[in-house]
Amino acid sequence: MADALLNSAAPSAAVVPRSLLDHALSLRWSLPLLAVLLVFPWLAPLIGGDFYLGLAARVLIFALAASSLNLILGFGGMVSFGHAAFIGVGAYTVGVLAQAGISSAWLVWPVAMGVSALFALVIGAISLRTQGVYFIMITLAFAQMLYYLAVSNKAYGGDDGLSLPGRSTVGFGLDLADERTFYYVTLLLAMLAFVLMWRLLNARFGHTLQAIRENAPRMEAIGFPVYRFKLVAFSIAGALAGLAGVLLANLGSFVSPSMMQWNQSGLLMVMVILGGVGHLWGGVVGAVVFLLLEEVLSHYTIYWQFLLGAVLLAVVLAAPNGLMSLLRRKDRS
Repeated sequence: MADALLNSAAPSAAVVPRSLLDHALSLRWSLPLLAVLLVFPWLAPLIGGDFYLGLAARVLIFALAASSLNLILGFGGMVSFGHAAFIGVGAYTVGVLAQAGISSAWLVWPVAMGVSALFALVIGAISLRTQGVYFIMITLAFAQMLYYLAVSNKAYGGDDGLSLPGRSTVGFGLDLADERTFYYVTLLLAMLAFVLMWRLLNARFGHTLQAIRENAPRMEAIGFPVYRFKLVAFSIAGALAGLAGVLLANLGSFVSPSMMQWNQSGLLMVMVILGGVGHLWGGVVGAVVFLLLEEVLSHYTIYWQFLLGAVLLAVVLAAPNGLMSLLRRKDRS
């Protein structure tokens, strides 16, 4: 894997061949999917209006959150069980600033992402000095510390959560209180974040990160700063999770400590595993399938969780490497 990295990163080559470490966008079906997402708000009134727009926005937000986890889990080999903490930090930053009368998205949203990245940097700096189950437990411990800090902070709602006076403002005649406008803003940000991750993974940084996942001792032996690469990836993933928290807080105009609880981190991990760990579209596919199954099954029975578990078990047995392993083709667009 390290040899593939060195060959793909040769600066003297006029034309750099595609490496096994590259990941394609699969334009054959991603462009039609984007077209459907763009016209969906105009079709939503025919099937249920704002409810389905809100559901679609929620799916996009969790697709972003799951993809940010996939960046470190699938491509960096870092099994973090506290990723939801960064979602909660981003959401609470929006809530705290809203309470202070600051609602401009141009200020609040970058600050929220920066705060989440800072928390990820500090947590990662400590956690990444461990490996295996110790890394899992330390990330979980940090997430639970932040959860209990939010629960005990009565100034911002404590266990009851924090209601926002309204959604953030973006100006230019756009009102995020309008469900269609909020959906398009969410779609735009999720798309930009996904393209950023794609570019990052196909760059030298992404190649190095994946090589570290395969054989960290060898990469360190040939001179790569393994710890630094993993810490940067962990911080980027935290920032993107913070963006998901920003959008989630605006979606419901509410922030709750439950956003950063351990079961939310487990939910994100299930989405990534369901879609395909280490697949570019794994987090997106996993979030879409999981949330749509949850929504459909809950309409038919109160035992929907049992049925959802059975469906997930069947998927894992049929596709141990996730749903993307069934769709993946040898040729890459």
